[in-house]
Amino acid sequence: MSTSASIFQPQAMRILIASDAWHPQINGVVRVFETTAEILRARGHVVEVIGPERFRTIPAPGYREVRLALAPGRALSRMIGDFAPDAIHVPVEGPIGLAARRYCLKHAIPFTTSFHTRFGDYFEKRIGGGVDLAYAAQRWFHSAGAAIMVQTRTLEEGLSRRGFGPIRRWGRAVDTQSFRPMRDEPRFDADFLGLPRPIFMYLGRVSSEKNLEAFLDLELPGSKVVVGDGPAAAALKKSYPAAHFLGYRTGEDLPRHLSAADVFVFPSRFETFGLVVLEALACGTPVAAFPVPGPLDILGDAPHAALGEDLRQAALAALGIDRGGCRAFAQTFSWEECTRQFEANLERIPRAVWSLRAGGRDAEQA
Repeated sequence: MSTSASIFQPQAMRILIASDAWHPQINGVVRVFETTAEILRARGHVVEVIGPERFRTIPAPGYREVRLALAPGRALSRMIGDFAPDAIHVPVEGPIGLAARRYCLKHAIPFTTSFHTRFGDYFEKRIGGGVDLAYAAQRWFHSAGAAIMVQTRTLEEGLSRRGFGPIRRWGRAVDTQSFRPMRDEPRFDADFLGLPRPIFMYLGRVSSEKNLEAFLDLELPGSKVVVGDGPAAAALKKSYPAAHFLGYRTGEDLPRHLSAADVFVFPSRFETFGLVVLEALACGTPVAAFPVPGPLDILGDAPHAALGEDLRQAALAALGIDRGGCRAFAQTFSWEECTRQFEANLERIPRAVWSLRAGGRDAEQA
C-alpha cells in the first residue's frame, strides 16, 4: 500500500457517498463502503451515504435482490444541496451514480469515482464481445470525475492502457475483529454444518459472473458448500444436487461459516479485488483460486493460498496450508490505512459553491 496517505491528516469533512450499491444489498462493495464510512466517522468526519433505499426502486434485470432507484435526479439534487458536502464520491455506474455525476457536472462541482466491476471482461467471456463498448461506457462515466480510485496495481495498469485517468490507489483490507478464526474459540463447534470433511466452501453472490460451475464441477472429497444467493442459485441447485446451498448469511454467521471450512474456493476470474479472499484468510481458512487479477494482487506468491489453472489441484493443495499463517497474513492489511488513502484521494468542494446556492435551495430546480 502507498505510504503517502498515512502522512495526510485532513481536517474534518462532510463527505457524501452517492452509491447504487448499499443496504439492503449484501456484497463486497457494500461492505467496503460500510467499513469506510464507519472509520471516517470515527476519525471525525460527517458521512452521508445516499443509496437506493431512499427512492422508489425497481428490481435490476436478472438481479431481483438488487434494487435500482427510479428517476432519482430531483430528490438526489435536493439531498446533495441540503447536505452541502465538502467532498462527493460516486462509485457505481447506476441511476444514482449517473444522477450524481450529472448534478456535479451541471454545477461545476469536483467529485471522485471508484472502479468496482470489470464489465468488459465479463461480457467478452460470456457473450464473446462487447468488451470495447463496455469499457468505453465506463471510461465516459469515470473520466468526468477529478480522479478514479482503484484497488490494485494490476487494475491501475489495465485501466491506464484503456485510457482511464487520472487514477489514484485505494486499497482494501479486512476487519480482523469481525472476521476471525472462530475455531480458536472454546464454544465454537467446527462441525456445526454436520457435513463430511474436508469442506470446500464458496461464499459470495451466486451469479453467472462468479464462475461457480468451475468449483462445482470439481471432483473433490468431502463436501462442497455454497454460502450466498443470487440469480443463478435455482439453476445451480438443480444442476448440482450433491452440493449444499445454504443461502445468505450475515453478521457472525459469516466468520462462523468461513471458520468451519477447510478450504475457501474462489472460482471467479473477473474480480477487481475479491474482498472475501481476505475475509476467509482472516478466519484462518486457506484459499484456492485461479491465478488472475484480484487473487494474484492479494496473494502474489504468499504461501497462504494455492493459485493455479487446475483449480482441483489448487483446492487439494490448500488443505495442507497452515491456518495460523493465513490469519497472520490477513492482519497485515489495515482498513485504517485504506481509509486514509480514501481521505487523501477526495477532492474538496469550495465552500463558496454552497454559499452561492443558499445551502442548496437552488438544487430544487436542478
